Amino acid sequence: MEIDAATLKQVLRFQYLELTEALIYEKLAKREKNAQNRKVLQQIADDEVRHYEFWKEYSGQEVAPSRLRVAWFSLLARLLGITFCVNLLERDEVNIATEYRNILDVIPAARPIMEEEEAHEQHLLAMLDEERLQYTGSMVLGLNDALVELTGALAGLTFAFQNLRLVALAGLVTGIAAAMSMAASEFLATRTEADNRNPLRAAFYTGIAYLVTVFLLVFPYLALQPDAAPVWGLSVLHQALGATLIIGVFIVAAFNYYVAVAQDQPFRRRFIEMCAISGGVALLSYGVGILLRGWFNISV
Repeated sequence: MEIDAATLKQVLRFQYLELTEALIYEKLAKREKNAQNRKVLQQIADDEVRHYEFWKEYSGQEVAPSRLRVAWFSLLARLLGITFCVNLLERDEVNIATEYRNILDVIPAARPIMEEEEAHEQHLLAMLDEERLQYTGSMVLGLNDALVELTGALAGLTFAFQNLRLVALAGLVTGIAAAMSMAASEFLATRTEADNRNPLRAAFYTGIAYLVTVFLLVFPYLALQPDAAPVWGLSVLHQALGATLIIGVFIVAAFNYYVAVAQDQPFRRRFIEMCAISGGVALLSYGVGILLRGWFNISV
């Protein structure tokens, strides 16, 4: 079948995308230890190769895949898990589906390929079972509790103590103790729940999420020098508190983006909710610090 130059350009683009994704899924399948997940990933890879061959019949040309894209998604899968990686790939394909519809008038035989891209692969992806996603609730618990509790504590301590290193010390002691307490509570809670989660792993994910958040939030109080000059009229204490709040917002954004992609959930509502809670608690705690410092007439 002869096609015009514009259609040929689109067909070659589809070939490029299908072949690149086939290599990504094949690479993920080879590294996957879970037999069911490996089977699903390999089936998607085989489908992508078949789609590539379909478009090749119309272009009559070979194309080269994007090795950089393959390497990037392989790295993402190692760091953030196959479910996150695969769902991110599928989000890209939502945009491609529009291009598929536009080409149906010229190549009607592409309709089954389009339907497979939209429905069949989503069915296969629903079959993926990744262990770390079973403990997302535990990570949310640790991260959310650390954000709310420690941003509030650091805000209150900042005004109460007026000493950079003292606030850092108090924040670390409070945070580490709270992380161990939260992990122990999650262990006990998971043991009483009727699910398949391992209590020790649930406690581990909760504790790690809490500890990482603690160290990131306290970092500005450790990194800034106590005798640093004011910036934009802000003392070094307020610089540290401001940096902590900004880091908190980035943590909330990064984690909620991960959950939104991995579990196909809305991002904006969760992000605004967590920021509002953490910011509100920090503001209230800062006010409590002012009141208690005045009430007890303490100067540190």
